[in-house]
Amino acid sequence: MREIPANTPVATRRGTGVGVAKAPSWGLCDPPQAGRPSDQIVKSNLNLAIARLARDQGGHVTTAQLLELGLGRRAVQYRVARGLLMRVHHGVYAVGHLPTSPADRAHGALLAAGPGSALCGRSAAALWMLYQHWPEGPLELVAPRRLRIPTLPLRRCTSLLSRDLRVQAGLRVTSAARTLLDIAPQTRTRDPHCFHNELRMRRLIGNDALVDVARRNPRHPGSAKLLALAGASDGEAKRSALEIDWQRFAARYGLPEYSMNVLVCGVRVDVLFTPGRLIVELDGWSTHGTRRAFEADRGADAMILAASGVPTVRITREGLRSAPSLQAGRLAAILSRYRVCTR
Repeated sequence: MREIPANTPVATRRGTGVGVAKAPSWGLCDPPQAGRPSDQIVKSNLNLAIARLARDQGGHVTTAQLLELGLGRRAVQYRVARGLLMRVHHGVYAVGHLPTSPADRAHGALLAAGPGSALCGRSAAALWMLYQHWPEGPLELVAPRRLRIPTLPLRRCTSLLSRDLRVQAGLRVTSAARTLLDIAPQTRTRDPHCFHNELRMRRLIGNDALVDVARRNPRHPGSAKLLALAGASDGEAKRSALEIDWQRFAARYGLPEYSMNVLVCGVRVDVLFTPGRLIVELDGWSTHGTRRAFEADRGADAMILAASGVPTVRITREGLRSAPSLQAGRLAAILSRYRVCTR
């Protein structure tokens, strides 16, 4: 006699005592029948497993992942029909709600594009913190093979190697050198130099990487610019993009004598006005845009003030570019007042 699984509803034939099993219509991991505690536990465990998986993927799961968790295809369709899963790309679903942030959307795009794909161009530049905000428009992706995904613009690059890929904020991106190659033709004349300086200041790129990626992609419109950057950047990076802007700003408004990148009480500061004994720190997003950097900066300011009596004024990139006359007036007033107080 065929063994009847436990918890299977049984209708007993009158007078015979023989159990006849009713075949379930969905299966253990499919939409459960109401009022059965064991099925409710299974459903709860599945929901928890799906939520945990989606949490690390920007709120997304794939069909293959759902099947691996034990859901049947009809169960997936059932959850889609109820709005618990929302299709964003072929084989990729958002769990509970559609993604709202660019980083979350990028997770879904990478799941759809598959292994070997990566964010590139301006999307990768945002993750390398070359832009303060994600650029507008669709995400930019690259893959070493030809893929057709109607919902995604995907670029094919047969020269893409493993050393061209990195992980930033949990997302696959092109390396700093490859990213600079891709965005160089799209930017203004001075931007590649500024971006290159910022990456060198943060020790994220070297000349060898620039030359390598440029020579492997000789027909790329950005390769000539990268070779020029590599040839013009011997030694250590001396100025960030914001420091270059500061020099122009100081010359334009006739600020008094100052030194740059000097040590004060063992801390390297951006600008030191020697006659007025005032420090100016230039808060660029790339080097000061994290909570840890914020705390460290304020701690250094307090330590220098306590040890030497020299105060620190902080100026952001946005403040320097959008309201330069206001910043210059404030600095002039502070320097003038501080010189009077220290006589």
